[in-house]
Amino acid sequence: MSTENLPQSPEQPSRKPRVAVVCGGRSSEHGISVVTAGAVLRAIDRTKYEVLPIGITRDGRWALTADEPERMAITEGRTPSVEELADSAEGGVVLPVDPANREVVYSEPGSVPKALGEVDVVFPVLHGPYGEDGTLQGLLELSGVPYVGSGVLASAVGQDKEYMKRVFTSFGLKVGPYVVIRPREWAQDPSATRKKIVDFAGEHGWPLFVKPARAGSSIGITKVDDLSGLDEAIEEARRHDPKVLVEAALRGREIECGVLEFEDGPRASVPAEIPPPEAHAYYDFEAKYIDSTPGIVPAPLTDEETAEVRRLAVEAFEAASCEGLVRADFFLTEDGEFVINEINTMPGFTPISMYPQMWQASGVGYPELVDRLIQAALRRSTGLR
Repeated sequence: MSTENLPQSPEQPSRKPRVAVVCGGRSSEHGISVVTAGAVLRAIDRTKYEVLPIGITRDGRWALTADEPERMAITEGRTPSVEELADSAEGGVVLPVDPANREVVYSEPGSVPKALGEVDVVFPVLHGPYGEDGTLQGLLELSGVPYVGSGVLASAVGQDKEYMKRVFTSFGLKVGPYVVIRPREWAQDPSATRKKIVDFAGEHGWPLFVKPARAGSSIGITKVDDLSGLDEAIEEARRHDPKVLVEAALRGREIECGVLEFEDGPRASVPAEIPPPEAHAYYDFEAKYIDSTPGIVPAPLTDEETAEVRRLAVEAFEAASCEGLVRADFFLTEDGEFVINEINTMPGFTPISMYPQMWQASGVGYPELVDRLIQAALRRSTGLR
């Protein structure tokens, strides 16, 4: 029987992919995450994507937030918060845990839950623990929702500076000297732990940098010039993470390089140099975000040095099994050797941050950068890959 003359169902218009931009979180980098979300919301092409802004409060509640990027900026040295942007002080957003259902639901006490529609991809711009460290990525894997950036393993490795260094060493990448202070040893025998650090300083010299092992944005870091400041520096780091990393100071130039996933694999940007900030002892939180100490893009390196750091950045990306994006940070030592300091699987991502600046100088502007990351996430499936 011919079907030519039968009534045809009208074609359903194709829906634009819905992107959930998730920011905030329980870490000490909550405010910077909100600032990053504002930049991403401004850049997303609304003719191409639908957008659902979701914030996670400092106590872990998932909330609908206003789609108002202008409110997500540092004002008079103060970072914004999800609590200020949330549509409700009590309402909560729930992601599905059934891979066959991507429906997001919003509910408030005493009200009927409301379906917000399916989410096609999550753009998580959380920094630090409870977001950048594989925990959110694990939730999204269970939900079967694609997401921007690295998976569970790479996110966890990228957050924990100790294991990051161990992975890099196993792949032949050179790292600087360091020692780890674990929670139990500091609690049980601080004198023995202090002696371990003093012995480390005796071998590598002062100053030392004492930092949380699983934090970012230069939060909780102290430059220690002698033994007198050690205990206070350890306690400051422990306010952000019970595990502490102590690193020897490396004398050399700070060089950064961005890695971005293209259709044919990861590519490296032109590198940037972070000059010593004049008003700060090192490139700390205030230098990065409040004073906005400018980097030099592209870095004044020889062609050979540029090629080498770009090669090493991609090698670090592959070594940690990263996806999407990475900023790789190096020291170029006085003897001309690149030493990798760390990677960030969700680096600072405001337009003034170094990662977007490096890609801008490489010919990929901020809106295109955001689009490429979303498209890379949509190409990938969740699960083992």
